Amino acid sequence: MRILLIHPNYHSGGAEIAGKWSPAWAAYLAGYLKAAGYADIRFIDAMNDDISDEALRDMLAAETPDIVGTAAITPAIYTAERVLKIAKEVHPNVITVLGGIHPTFMYQPVLMEAPWIDAIIRGEGEAVLLNLVRAVDQGRWPTERGQVNGIAYREDAQVIATPAEPPIRDVDTIVPDWSILDWKKYIYIPLGVPVATPNLARGCPFTCSFCSQWKFWRDYRVRDPKKVVDEIETLVRDHGVGFFILADEEPTINKKKFVEFCQELIDRGLPDKIQWGINTRVTDVLRDEADLPFYRKAGLVHISLGTEAAAQLKLDLFNKETTVADNKKAITLLRQNGIVTEAQFIVGLENETAETLEETYQMVMDWNPDMANWSMFTPWPFSDLFRELGDKVEVFDFEKYNFVTPIMKPAAMERGELLDRVMHNYRRFYMHKSLFSYPWQRDPYRRKYLLGCLKAYLKSAFERKFYDLGRFGYWGPQSKKKVDFHFDDRRDVAGATVTASAAAWKNAPRRKQEAATTAAAAAQIRACGGGDQQMAE
Repeated sequence: MRILLIHPNYHSGGAEIAGKWSPAWAAYLAGYLKAAGYADIRFIDAMNDDISDEALRDMLAAETPDIVGTAAITPAIYTAERVLKIAKEVHPNVITVLGGIHPTFMYQPVLMEAPWIDAIIRGEGEAVLLNLVRAVDQGRWPTERGQVNGIAYREDAQVIATPAEPPIRDVDTIVPDWSILDWKKYIYIPLGVPVATPNLARGCPFTCSFCSQWKFWRDYRVRDPKKVVDEIETLVRDHGVGFFILADEEPTINKKKFVEFCQELIDRGLPDKIQWGINTRVTDVLRDEADLPFYRKAGLVHISLGTEAAAQLKLDLFNKETTVADNKKAITLLRQNGIVTEAQFIVGLENETAETLEETYQMVMDWNPDMANWSMFTPWPFSDLFRELGDKVEVFDFEKYNFVTPIMKPAAMERGELLDRVMHNYRRFYMHKSLFSYPWQRDPYRRKYLLGCLKAYLKSAFERKFYDLGRFGYWGPQSKKKVDFHFDDRRDVAGATVTASAAAWKNAPRRKQEAATTAAAAAQIRACGGGDQQMAE
């Protein structure tokens, strides 16, 4: 049984500016499968190796897989669909499998527009994929595929969703195989060292309206901190990892476990070998004020705070439980304790104006974080907020749902002007930091780290990759009226068209399938009926 996992080649100019990130999903799936006896697993990182469709086709032709699997967040969904289409064209009998948060909730439209996908894994993937692999290995696929919980598949014109697979209660049974990755390529630019993204817990107990992670994982489960540190020791010793970011939505939720994790790192002397960062909430920083020196001693050097918006009105919309004053205090506390602070802002709501963006800039200068990010408002198509926005959503090209493309158009601004004002904030903020802050840090490690972050920003800017500016055609204020976001307007097609086009692809002779283009692959059904069913389960 040969299993081939492929990381789709999608780029957007967002998080990639800090370096190349190790695809943890492949390591966790591979480790779980290998523990069950399925060791013939190969991984292709098409994203970080920037492998074209043509090159991927050649690589697949040299393989003999029984199963080809990939995963997709919303902006990568079309790329992931294309990966599996190529796999099916090269190996008609291969079983193609898609997982990730977007297909979990949008499995109905995905299966209608991509009939070459044999199964979608809904939710947490390890146990579901293992059961699917066993069904294939034992010759029970596809006749007994309806007995594999947690999947969705297409049967003629009907989409079938099997009952949900229960979450894995003991998350310590999931031991990733990090050796499946080629670590020399996953470099964190600020420090020039390999970077990993392990997790301390799965899920999130909060219900922010713009996020669906809490729906995806369903239950909040925390790992044994000692086992997590075992994993980090392996990453340092065997793979030379020098920095990690906990992939948790909020690793400080369970303070007892987080403190145990920090103490274990200290007891093993790991802060001398590896530093790390997290995303967390302002409320947790305020709660843990007295513990911040201890966290820094454990190697925690970078905290990204979801301050989200400048105006309290926006905070209320996002169901945040913080105030503007709390945000400023949290940033001050972190800076006082030697922890690099990064403030995250969401911009581009319907009521955004040049004045509100200026207000955000003045506020961030008052708060004085070490770094700031302005992310375009991106309502996930399976989130509560997406439904609440209704007809205000004009763009259904999910490839652009990447936090750098203005999906929403403010009532008082054109999208090009919105982009220009955001870039204006970036230019001023980082010019100020580069002249008056970063070079003059007293702490040598903070100085090195912040100058490394500045290097990452400048590198992506000169390469025209930052915020996807090269593809947008943005060169400064003089070009704001000529910016082209390349939205695919065809991705607003009725479901009947999607179904007919998908059927045309499926019924075409194999020699013509490669050349066939489906309107379904260029369209996305607005309604998320499949997501509703998944949530109900």
